[in-house]
Amino acid sequence: MTAKGIRAYLYGFVMFLVLWQAVASMLKLPIIPSPATVMLTLSQIFYSHIAVHSLFSLWRIAAGVILSVIIGIPIGLCMGYFSRWDKALSPIIYLSYPIPKIALLPIIMLLFGLGDLSKIFMIFLIIIFQVIVAVRDSVKSIPKETYYPLYSLGAGFADILREILIPASLPKFLTALRIAMATAISVLFFTETFGTEYGMGFFIMDAWMRVNYLEMYSGIIVLSCIGLMLFVTIDWLERRLCHWQYR
Repeated sequence: MTAKGIRAYLYGFVMFLVLWQAVASMLKLPIIPSPATVMLTLSQIFYSHIAVHSLFSLWRIAAGVILSVIIGIPIGLCMGYFSRWDKALSPIIYLSYPIPKIALLPIIMLLFGLGDLSKIFMIFLIIIFQVIVAVRDSVKSIPKETYYPLYSLGAGFADILREILIPASLPKFLTALRIAMATAISVLFFTETFGTEYGMGFFIMDAWMRVNYLEMYSGIIVLSCIGLMLFVTIDWLERRLCHWQYR
């Protein structure tokens, strides 16, 4: 991350704390404690209570994202490059993509149980369609003339994939992944309130039911930090893998 990016994040964090403190001072309600009190509580309970929950949530997100990437990118590349793949799979994608994935949660839990598998599969469903569509559209937008020099040199599909398709699809893929990440974290929070004793969703809802607002806000901060960490990671990957965009 550049120094300019770090300053922007720090500025946003400070402004958020200032607004939070202003609201807490005006309302003076137990449900909106001051940020200093919440931060103190967070520092006291993080290693003993929150760390294990954050690791479970991070593992579920990472597993869902990796599974989506492993399956989604090859499908998107094939749909974008081969017209037969596109004709065969596009109707399935267009019919499945608009379905609210959270509405499928009862079915997924009946099929995969209440453990990690159902939660990972929910994240997988949210992300994979955006990955497929983004990669397919980016490949389709490549002008046909781009392929001609490699064709004339006798390049095969592996060469086309390495030299053209993957570099051309990376920016849109990472953008789609960044957009889908926020939805995935929200759905993860919801799914972690069912059939589990670990995860940030469980921790936050458990603190809320115990009317422990300091722990509840501590959990919300940690879950937000997980989301921020994933966003920063994607930004770093974009700068490393799509460096030509920043020249």
